[in-house]
Amino acid sequence: MTALTVSTPTSSASRRITLLDGLRGLALIAMASYHFTWDLEFFGYVEEGTAVSGPWKYYARGIASTFLFLVGVSLVLAHGRGIRWQSFGKRLGQIAAAAVLISVATYFTMGAGWIFFGILHAIAVTSLAGLLFVKLPEVVTLAAALGCLWLGAYGHSPLFDTPALWWLGLSETLPRSNDYVPVFPWFAAVLFGIAAARLALRFGWTERLAGLPGGPRLLQWAGRHSLIFYLVHQPVLISLVYLASLVAPPPAPDPALSYSKSCQRSCVAGGNEARFCNRFCSCTLEKLQQQQLLAPLQSGAIIPEQDDRVLKLARECTIASP
Repeated sequence: MTALTVSTPTSSASRRITLLDGLRGLALIAMASYHFTWDLEFFGYVEEGTAVSGPWKYYARGIASTFLFLVGVSLVLAHGRGIRWQSFGKRLGQIAAAAVLISVATYFTMGAGWIFFGILHAIAVTSLAGLLFVKLPEVVTLAAALGCLWLGAYGHSPLFDTPALWWLGLSETLPRSNDYVPVFPWFAAVLFGIAAARLALRFGWTERLAGLPGGPRLLQWAGRHSLIFYLVHQPVLISLVYLASLVAPPPAPDPALSYSKSCQRSCVAGGNEARFCNRFCSCTLEKLQQQQLLAPLQSGAIIPEQDDRVLKLARECTIASP
């Protein structure tokens, strides 16, 4: 989870709020640390599932929320007195082009987990939609933000299960992707940022914010060039981890442990109770080992849905795991 903001963090007065640059730069560093953890997991240095569960899961959500909140703030500060279509269009085009680049690159490198609507896509779409709110009363914007949160939590329907509507985030069957930031509920973060910036302008806080230090210059620089940082950092990080793996390879994973975790994740995702999944996965693991099917199953030499032996033991374990 990651991304950029729409520029520009300048107030309606002439002074630039460098604090926003610093905050954006800090969020970029946090983003890089999360991606570094993902890279370590990808190469087998940390336990599978680490980056998408527990504290790391909420860490990623916090980072994405920060970027989108700053998108809303920047929209008001840059366009609150009138939309500057030329600068907005130029920046939007850059972000949209980068989003397409990410989609194409991940389609050929990540397979089913490719990024079809990640943080860059979300920033492009929500920035455009956010323009509708930059002059509206704060109470209207806050009500819309709460509505986005509600839709993201309770507005799911099979009507949105078609891939053409996955970007909305209202599907009952969520698609697999390594960076999925749909409009609902994430547009709420942009709207909260818009409301916060409008309140700051209303009460004259922007000049005070402009007088606050923006932090280290390196952070400010990163915040001002967030799109470049975003596009470059992950190839650099994954290359470093790859080089490290050539010198000090990660330990070989335990096949039984890997199967158990994968089996339980799939079982629970299928709507089964955790107790049933624990028994079912333990039973199938034992039978796979007894029949020497575990290694070919994990290597892809056999396809479980097409192998009668695997189908038979799965049926047996289903019956034996009430």
